[in-house]
Formats: sequence, structure tokens, C-alpha cells
Amino acid sequence: MKIDVVNSNKETVGSVELKDDVFGGRVKTDLIWEAVVHQNAQEHKGTHAVKNRAAVSGSGKKPWRQKGTGRARVGEIRNPLWRKGGTVFGPQPRSYEYALTRKVKLGALRAALAAKLADGTLTVVDSLDPGSEKKTRATAAMLKKLGASGKTLVIDVKHDDAFTLTARNIAGVTLKPSGRVTARDVIDTDHVIATREAIEKLQESLG
Repeated sequence: MKIDVVNSNKETVGSVELKDDVFGGRVKTDLIWEAVVHQNAQEHKGTHAVKNRAAVSGSGKKPWRQKGTGRARVGEIRNPLWRKGGTVFGPQPRSYEYALTRKVKLGALRAALAAKLADGTLTVVDSLDPGSEKKTRATAAMLKKLGASGKTLVIDVKHDDAFTLTARNIAGVTLKPSGRVTARDVIDTDHVIATREAIEKLQESLG
């Protein structure tokens, strides 16, 4: 399987061979789902907390004696049955992270890339060079020529500092190095633009 390689003006300048074991075959959406849920869980800030009976304000003194008053027995005003008392079994700070095998992560990334290729929303460029004018306007124009619309993921082996500075302010554009791209990064975009070197690196690691 081959895909055209274009320049910054979207003119075909060559092609790159895509491995069938990476970009071919059935798109395993179940793996993509697992990888996305796992990454969301890692970023979930488990800072929620409620006050239990030990944390709410109030005295720990017994309000009245145990027997002889005709009222229900009670040990302290902070008990959960009373208004402004502590909460029982409420949420406490915790981590939502869990382990996911490397095989599943790689399989999910393969499936996400294959889905973008099948949809025709994967563009391979020879280089990300907007020209002599190192301005956000020039970079935005180049990405627009390459078909970038809406949320766009730009993948390179290592993004050039000048390109990073000009592209980071463009709405909807996300930059990722090929060694750190995930299935969620790929599937959560409308268009993927990758350099030839990035595609070759991904094929080496995913093949």
C-alpha cells in the first residue's frame, strides 16, 4: 500500500510505502476505546473530597447523658444522622490510574492511524516548512493548503522550534512528536498531517 507525499503547496513529490500490518486490516475500535478511556483516567484529577465525622467542625462532647432523658442516645453532634454532621463513605482523594499493556496501546494507535487513512484524512508531507516568512499567518496558510480544517494533529519526529512557535497559537492545531503520539491524539482530530520521517518512525515502532 502506498500513499502520496506532498509538499507545503500540496503538490505530489513522491510516495511512501505503508505496511499492511500497521495501516491495513480491520480497524479495531475496541482497542481505541480502551486506550482512550485509559488516557482519560490518567488525566483524571482525583481531588474530590467530603468531610467525614472526624473532619467537620463541632465538639466531640456527648450532648446529654445516655439514659433517662427520653431522647435518642447520641455520642456527638458531628454524627452523620444530624444536620451538618459528617458524610459517610463520601468521595476521598484518590488516583484513577490503572495499568494498560503495551500491546493494547500499540494496537490502538495502529487502529487509529488505519481509521484516518481509510477516511482519507491522513496527509503525508515531505517537510513542515511554511517558507522564509516565519510567521503564524504563513504557517496557518500552509496547513490550510494541506487540508487542515477543524481539529488538526501535526506529527513530526521532532518539531522545529520556529514551526512550534508559529503553530502553537493556531486554534485547533496540536503538535505531537512521533514518539509520544497516542491513539486518543489521532482519533480526536478531524485531520492528521504527518511528515514522511514521522510515518517511517511510527511504522518502525508499530510494525
